[in-house]
Amino acid sequence: MKRPGFGIRDSGSGRARPARARAAFANPQSRIANRGFSGGFTLLEVMLAIVLLALLLAGTWGAVRTAVRATHSGKDAIDRTNRLRVAEEFMRHQISRSLPLSYGQDDSTGTNYVFEGSGDSMRFVAPMPGYLSKGGPYVQTLKFVGGRGGKELVFTDSMLNGFDLAEAKTTMEPVVLLDQIQDGKFEYRTLDDQGDLTDWSDQWDDPSVTPVMVRIAVTMRPEARVVFPDMEIPLMLDVGASHAMGRPGSILNPRGMGGLRRRPIGGNP
Repeated sequence: MKRPGFGIRDSGSGRARPARARAAFANPQSRIANRGFSGGFTLLEVMLAIVLLALLLAGTWGAVRTAVRATHSGKDAIDRTNRLRVAEEFMRHQISRSLPLSYGQDDSTGTNYVFEGSGDSMRFVAPMPGYLSKGGPYVQTLKFVGGRGGKELVFTDSMLNGFDLAEAKTTMEPVVLLDQIQDGKFEYRTLDDQGDLTDWSDQWDDPSVTPVMVRIAVTMRPEARVVFPDMEIPLMLDVGASHAMGRPGSILNPRGMGGLRRRPIGGNP
């Protein structure tokens, strides 16, 4: 007589056991191994997943850094270009509106100072823009000075009313218009006795009159990554050309240039 629980039929339910159940009862170790395999991942699989995740995060971080660096580089290039453009427009506006107003006098010769110019600096009188002006003309100075990253182009201004040429060098606070300059100079041009334009010169010898044109030549350092085009600025008030009043070829007397002449009343031309 067979023992209950070990035969083909269960003593409690009376139903036949499946073949898989019979195999499990016959080999208990295989039942334990199958239960452990279906419960999770192995250590090797977990490590591979972590490595893949780290690689994905590293690639994403590198792409984000590259995009941020490109964005900052583009913004810096735009800022440099805008700063250069604003400086050019400001200098062109101020120099072209120079006025023949004296801001000082040489005690030994009695010469009035209207315009001073050299290769590295220039001083003139002109109105300031409305948002920077307190009224009246200003004595303005542009100068190349040494800086940490190369030369700098600085600007100073002071009201003409009460201006003291002796104290201007110590009291005027400069404003940097351009930096990272490798080399720069100012050049000037006027008319000769025949009314022709002279060659460019980096020295302006007659401070009592203004030149006809001013040129600013600047070479930027490579790290600046901008190019400064040469600026040739004609003065709107042509005082330098009219200094030789009555001479052939002057603006006020164009007879020597073949210009218009006034016909005398009742006489021959």
